Amino acid sequence: MQATTAQLLEQPVLLQQESQTLLKRFSQQLKPLAKQRWPELYTRLSTQLPALLRLYLSLYAERYDCYYHLEQLLKSLAKSLANRPDYLCQLDQQPQDWHKQNNQLGGACYVDLFAGDFEGLKQRIPYLKQTGINYLHLMPLFKAPEPNSDGGYAVSDYRTTMPSLGSMQQLAELMAELHQQGIRPVLDFVFNHTSDEHSWAQKAQKGDPDYRDFYFFLTEAERDRYAPSLREIFPEIRRGCFTQDPASGLWIWTTFNSFQWDLNYANPAVFNAMAEEMLFLANQGAAVLRLDALAFVWKEAGSNCENLPKAHLLIQAFNAVARIAAPALQFKSEAIVHPDEVVKYIAPTECQLSYNPLLMALLWNSLATRKTRLLTESLKRRFAIDPHCSWVNYIRCHDDIGWTFDDNVAWQLGINPEHHRHFLNQFYTGQFPGSFATGVPFQQNPVTGDCRVAGMLASLAGVEQAQLQQKPQHLEHALARIYLLNSVILSIGGLPLLYMGDELGLLNDYSFSQDPAKKDDSRWVNRVKVTETQLVQAKKPASLSGKIYQQLQQLLSCRNRLAVLGQGSTEILDSGNPHLFCYQRELAGDKLLALVNFSEQTQHLLLPATGSYTDELSGQRYQAGTIQLAPYQVLWLTPVSS
Repeated sequence: MQATTAQLLEQPVLLQQESQTLLKRFSQQLKPLAKQRWPELYTRLSTQLPALLRLYLSLYAERYDCYYHLEQLLKSLAKSLANRPDYLCQLDQQPQDWHKQNNQLGGACYVDLFAGDFEGLKQRIPYLKQTGINYLHLMPLFKAPEPNSDGGYAVSDYRTTMPSLGSMQQLAELMAELHQQGIRPVLDFVFNHTSDEHSWAQKAQKGDPDYRDFYFFLTEAERDRYAPSLREIFPEIRRGCFTQDPASGLWIWTTFNSFQWDLNYANPAVFNAMAEEMLFLANQGAAVLRLDALAFVWKEAGSNCENLPKAHLLIQAFNAVARIAAPALQFKSEAIVHPDEVVKYIAPTECQLSYNPLLMALLWNSLATRKTRLLTESLKRRFAIDPHCSWVNYIRCHDDIGWTFDDNVAWQLGINPEHHRHFLNQFYTGQFPGSFATGVPFQQNPVTGDCRVAGMLASLAGVEQAQLQQKPQHLEHALARIYLLNSVILSIGGLPLLYMGDELGLLNDYSFSQDPAKKDDSRWVNRVKVTETQLVQAKKPASLSGKIYQQLQQLLSCRNRLAVLGQGSTEILDSGNPHLFCYQRELAGDKLLALVNFSEQTQHLLLPATGSYTDELSGQRYQAGTIQLAPYQVLWLTPVSS
């Protein structure tokens, strides 16, 4: 008797048997498609097909054509593996724990802003290597509608690059060169939606029923089953999450913008099509794909359509596909959601890497309040993740800062979260008395007044204001804040990520307000062009950019000789001083104690145990007992062997 879907999902032995049966059935079709890579494919399918089958059935077993779509997917995997470049196949054979090493440093950039085009970026590889970058996120590169493209995140063709940057062939050559130079390329995988100019969307608009099913074309009654539970993402731009199609009168699901159509992953043809696009990008040289807006990819009526269980199954299914056809490919989660939801995406079988928005938000919170209790208590609960995975720790990125801390933790500490977020928005947009920051509001909700904050690192940390006011002490404090922030992301555990231009202390660019295509998106204030003249400043220690750059290099030099700052475990500690942040790294018995003073006042701390410590950053020796930390001082203390 043939096993039911429920039995297959509940009994691993039956699932294994079903997988073996399918592999035998499909082998004759797959072998010629995989060509000389058939032995590799067969070996991987033998071990990985049970996982893929379990996930595919969990998502699509109710479809009468489930096994047909699975067969089509396996054919795509065979073709993709056959076309995979040799150098990537060699990487597929290597361990994939590189992100746990203490010499890893990430960079993120818009290609046009950082280097003009793909050829220009090739010319800047020496600068990247000089800086220490060995992981480079190239932000959106693909064909998108103009002038409104959501910064490139409305993709019209995943296999065509923006003409101004160069061709897809040039991108593939660039990524091969980056690999050759020891730099892993990272690309965006915008898989929640396409632009309305994508060929799938255009066919759907013309009434093609197959492609209508790629998206959500809803009657008003169907729309109203979903709409009441959904939140608005860009309330400043438009209200609601649906856009009416003028031709049919139906409502199209558009979570982010009217020109970004959400894909319908309840249709297995959509999963298969996007898996093909994903593997195409992997074969061009992508070492990591940043999964854009992954919290929104599955829809269910009556829910808020965020972080649903099947969203996780969907990502795991993409991961299973990668393990078969491109094992070196890693996923990075972009889940800027509640901290409890962020960690659910992090696993070897889901996303091996994840942005750490909680750390980012609370570092800025601690600088504004000069208090570390929310940072300490939050990370105590949520910093630990699977030891085979890594946080991507960043100070800020190309987007905005949202205050994504846990309200319950805030209440337990006597902090009103709503009032506190209002304070942080006021502080970092320079509207709070005594603020050092010059950020700008992003997506201010006209009803609630809520917003996020945009700005370059140096502007948010106080450099811009100090220069305007011509106050040397304020500038000294601003530089110390930048050093402090960099020290934490480099030492707390995970892969540190810099937004290119921040390493030089570049300031906000307000010219976006004069550009009709950008004026409604204040995030362009922190998407700043990096010129050759500015890069030269890195080697001029007397310049402001040179000072910030050399501070970073000193931290990196120290980090690179401390193995404990790579694969070492992390323990968040109570310092006993509300202005100090304290954590310990440990690896094979070696320990490092990090102490960070978030105040511009001198602070004191009682060092535990006996003996003495060396500050790895300065070489200074400290004895156990009460020690003093200068304003914004950072210590990386290691015990001195007796």
